[in-house]
Amino acid sequence: MAEQRAEELHQEDTASNRNITFSFGNDNVQDVGSVTPDVHSEAESAEPNFSTATTTDAQHENLSETMDPTSTSGTAERHISIQQSLADLKNLIDIEGAGKKTCPLCPEEKFKPNYSHKLRRHLQHLHWKVSIDFEGYRMCICHLACRRMKTNLNGEQVPVRIGAHYHCIVCSATIARRTDMISHITRHLNKGDTEASFTGASSGQLSSTEVMKEVDTDVHVFPNHTTPQKTDSFFNPKMKPNRQLIFCTLAVLAQERKPLECLDAFGATGIMGLQWAKHLGDAVRVTINDINEGSVKMIGENCHLNRMKVVMNRKEEEEDEDEVEENDDTLGTIEVTQMDANVLMHLRAFDFIHLDPFGTAINYFDATFRNVRNLGIVSVTSTDISTLYCKALNVTMRHYGCNIVRTEYYKEVAARMVIASMARAAARCNKGIEVLLAVALEHFVLVVVRVLRGPSQADESLKKIRRLIHCQWCEERVFYKKCHMLEESAYQQLPCDCHGSMPGKTAVELGPLWSGSLFNTGFLRRMLFEAVQHGIEDIHPLLKNLTCESECTTLKHHSIFGPMSHSSQEKRKGSELPGNAAKRQKGDIPSEHPPFYYSIHRHSIRGMNIPKINKFLPYLTQAGFRVGRTHFDPTGIRTDATLAQLKAILMKYSMPTHTDSLPGIHSHASVEPISEPVQDSTPKPLEIDQPAEEVKPESG
Repeated sequence: MAEQRAEELHQEDTASNRNITFSFGNDNVQDVGSVTPDVHSEAESAEPNFSTATTTDAQHENLSETMDPTSTSGTAERHISIQQSLADLKNLIDIEGAGKKTCPLCPEEKFKPNYSHKLRRHLQHLHWKVSIDFEGYRMCICHLACRRMKTNLNGEQVPVRIGAHYHCIVCSATIARRTDMISHITRHLNKGDTEASFTGASSGQLSSTEVMKEVDTDVHVFPNHTTPQKTDSFFNPKMKPNRQLIFCTLAVLAQERKPLECLDAFGATGIMGLQWAKHLGDAVRVTINDINEGSVKMIGENCHLNRMKVVMNRKEEEEDEDEVEENDDTLGTIEVTQMDANVLMHLRAFDFIHLDPFGTAINYFDATFRNVRNLGIVSVTSTDISTLYCKALNVTMRHYGCNIVRTEYYKEVAARMVIASMARAAARCNKGIEVLLAVALEHFVLVVVRVLRGPSQADESLKKIRRLIHCQWCEERVFYKKCHMLEESAYQQLPCDCHGSMPGKTAVELGPLWSGSLFNTGFLRRMLFEAVQHGIEDIHPLLKNLTCESECTTLKHHSIFGPMSHSSQEKRKGSELPGNAAKRQKGDIPSEHPPFYYSIHRHSIRGMNIPKINKFLPYLTQAGFRVGRTHFDPTGIRTDATLAQLKAILMKYSMPTHTDSLPGIHSHASVEPISEPVQDSTPKPLEIDQPAEEVKPESG
C-alpha cells in the first residue's frame, strides 16, 4: 500500500509538470486523466516524466532569456498570459475534459488542481478581470516564476521570489503592480512603440507615425511629437518661426562663401537640416547629429522620404565618390552622425552651427566656439524659459551667473543674458562676437552671432558686458558707465529721483548683461530678401518689425528695401568673392539702438485714457526723440527718452475717463485743456526746455 501511495503522488507531480510544459508553448493538449491512474502504466512512463520535468526547467530559463528587454535578438516569443479573448485563455487547457486541471498561470502551491467549473471561475475572476488591454490583446496577471535569477551576497544565482506580475507585450518586461504596468504601456505609446515585440517586425516602428510638412519638407513624427520627455523625435510646430529665421540666416551666409559646412547639433526629426540641404543645394554641406539612436533612425527615414542620400561618414563618401555613382533620384547628400555634440564640435570645424537642445545650451558654448571658422555664424535656441524669464532665479545664477529680477523688459534681459554668456565663452577661445539677431518669443529665445577671430575682437566684446541699475519703484534703468573706478553713489546714474523721495534702498543691480546692440540692420535686410527669394511669406512681418526695431523707427517711415540693400544685393550677384573668402557686406554694421523699452500700459496714468500706441509714437517723434515698436512686447516702446519725459508726453495727450471730476483723477489733469490735441488733425510738438530733473513723474 505504501508503494502504491508513493506512485500516486509521483503521478500527480508528473501530471502537473506536463501541464506546465504545455503552458509555455507546447501545441499538443494532453489530458491529465483520472486522479487514480493505473499503477503499471504510470510506472512504465516514469522515466519519460522525469525528462519532461527537466525540459520544463529548461524552458523556464529560455523564456527568461527571451523576455529580457535588453536582448539583442529584437523579437520575443509571446507569453501565455497575453491572449486576445477569454476563450483563448481557457483553451490553454482542456477545460471541458474530465478530472482535475491545474491553472496555466499559477503554480500548484498557489492554485491546486481543481475541477473545470472552479478553474473557469478562477481564470475569469482572477486573471482576466484585472488584465490590461493593448491593441486587441489582454495582458493577464501571471503568478508563475518568470523572472530571471539574481545574485545573492555570496555570489550565488538564486531565483527571484515574486508574486503576481504582468508581462509587457512590447518589450517583454516583467512588472509587478498593475498601475505601474499601465504607466509602462503609456510610455511605450508616447514613444511610438506600438508594435508588439513578438511580431518580429524590425522596421515596423514607423507604422504609427504621421507625416508633417513644412516649407516643402516632409518628416515622419510620432503621435506625441510635441512632448520632448516622452519621444525621441521631438517636433514642435510652434517653433516654425525659429526654423525660418535660421534658414534665412544660413541663406545669407551661403551668398558670402560656399560651400558651407553646416551642423545641426540636435537633429531630432532632422527637419531643419533637411530644409537647408533641400533648398540651398550645393551651397551647403549639411551634417545632422543626435546622440539618441531612435532619433538617428528617424532622421535616416526622413532623408529617404525627401529623396536625400544619407552618409554616415563624410570621408568614406569622398573615397568612394569615383567608384559609386549617385542615384539620379536623390536631391542631395546629408551626413548623419550619432555622438555627443560637444565631441563632434571638438573634432571638426564648421562654418555654421545651430544649437537647439532641450533646455539650456550653456553646456555647449565652449565646444561651439572652439572650432567654428572665422566669420562663421552660431545660432542658439534656448528653451529654458523658466530660467530666462525669472521663474527660477537660483537656476539662472547657476547656469548663467546673472542676478535678475522680474521687470517689464524681462524678455530683452533674457536675450542679453544669453549673449553675455556666449561672449564670455568666445573670449576664452580668443574670439569675439557680433550680434546679428536676437529674438525672444513665448516659447524660445533665439540669438544669432557672427564669430570674429582674434584677441582684440574678444576684448572689444567683453567691454560690452556690463551691469545694470534697475529702480524697483518706477522701473527706470541704466547701464553702468565705462569706468573701473568706484563711485560714491550708484543712484546718481539713474535719471529718476526715487532714492531721494523714497525711504531705504530703491535700486537693484542686475547682470552682467550684454550692453551692445541686438540687431544688425544690413543683415536683417538681406534676410528679408532671402525670405522673398525662397517664398517664405510667414516670416516677412517679423523680419520687417525687427528691421524697424534695429533702426528705432516706425514701419510707416521705414523703407525695407533701401538703396543700401539693393546695392549690396547687386554686388553680391554680380561678383564672386575671390577664393571663397568670407567678407562681410559694407551694410552689415551694427546699428546702435536704445537699450530696453517701456510698456505704455505699465506707465499709464490712473483715471486717464491713454492714446493708442500707433498714435502716440508721432508725439514722441515730434518731441525730438527716437521711437519705435519692439517685438519683445506688443505694448512696448523703444525710445531714447527717459521715463519722466515719456510720462510727461503721455500725460499731455491722455484724456480723463469722465468729463466731471472724480476722486481718482488728480487736480493737475485739468490744468490744460486736454481736448486740443484731439481736435487738431496734426499733433502739436511738446516743448521740453526744462532739464529732465524738473519733470516730476506722476504718482500712482
